[in-house]
Amino acid sequence: MKIITRDTDYAIRALACVAGSGGGVVTVKEISEKLDIPRPFLRKIFQVLNQKGVLTSSKGRGGGFSLALDPSKISVFTLMEIFQGPFCLNEHLFKGGMCPMVKVCFLKRKLDRMEKDLIRELKRVSISDMVRKDTKRG
Repeated sequence: MKIITRDTDYAIRALACVAGSGGGVVTVKEISEKLDIPRPFLRKIFQVLNQKGVLTSSKGRGGGFSLALDPSKISVFTLMEIFQGPFCLNEHLFKGGMCPMVKVCFLKRKLDRMEKDLIRELKRVSISDMVRKDTKRG
């Protein structure tokens, strides 16, 4: 089971790169080359982030993408929801329907608690945290 998909991973890394560039306009080509992400794939990710109001785009000479939000306001959880949809560890299904034990299931209660904790922690990790962590390693 993957908690973070490839799209979300690329979005996180690309946004950290944009944020780390000093807040200026960057091109898909620049980020693609720097992170070794296929350009068409990154372009689609940037288009989605633009549509969701995370990035802004400018056309023409000197155009590209820049952050529409403060990087501290862009959480990993937000990006997961954008690219993966609603977060759910376990749907508690049995033979195509709701599990008949759902109201008394010990495992369901544990998983529900774990899901809440995980969501809370993922909301605490922002793009600005990713930039700070990368520069410390650098």
